[in-house]
Amino acid sequence: MSRPPLPLTDRERLIFALDVPGRREAVAWIDRLGEAVSFYKIGMELLASGEYFDVLDELAKRDKRIFVDLKFFDIPATIGGVIGRLSQWPVSYCTVHGWHAPMLQAAVEANRSEMRLLAVTVLTSMGREDLRAMGIDREPVDVVVERALAAQAAGIDGVIASGQEAGPIRRATGAGFSIVCPGIRPGGPVGDDQQRTVGVADAFRDGADAIVVGRPIRNAADPVVAAEAIQAEIASLKL
Repeated sequence: MSRPPLPLTDRERLIFALDVPGRREAVAWIDRLGEAVSFYKIGMELLASGEYFDVLDELAKRDKRIFVDLKFFDIPATIGGVIGRLSQWPVSYCTVHGWHAPMLQAAVEANRSEMRLLAVTVLTSMGREDLRAMGIDREPVDVVVERALAAQAAGIDGVIASGQEAGPIRRATGAGFSIVCPGIRPGGPVGDDQQRTVGVADAFRDGADAIVVGRPIRNAADPVVAAEAIQAEIASLKL
């Protein structure tokens, strides 16, 4: 059975995507953003540096929440092993691909911590044509909702999915199922590789618990100002 969503303060509802090549760059961003960001997502680019857990430790020392976004996908025994080991670390969210019920169930059974498991549904860089090329001739929203329901049935705590699907997911799964939305574009689409994007207020209005923002903060003229503007918008929603 899925566990209740993480208790989050308003400022923890903004998750910054720490997509950097190594520890030095990661620490520079953590220093730069300071109190503007309380929750960080660390993913595959950082993993390849060999300094992934150094950064995880640094975030933990600074009392930041941590989202391990490595999108695990393997046979159930392997998934159970990695989730069991990862649950020894101070991690709040972790992603597992939501394509195989036994794999999801193994992840749930191996999780011995307060870490919430999020199923990856359909990547926000993918559209209808991408799915068709994979042999899935359906609208992304239909595939996302189907996978969210399957993940919920397997005991997974929530999903990471485009804000465009937050409303349909919430209606299908009900209250208490976590929804984290990446690909947020506060100023609207910017022509990058994220196809299914929404704004901050739209994501929360439709049922998101938290949002992931990367480039709109990282590429801003003043990243701290950009992060604080998002924080102010979240606070104004009175969630």
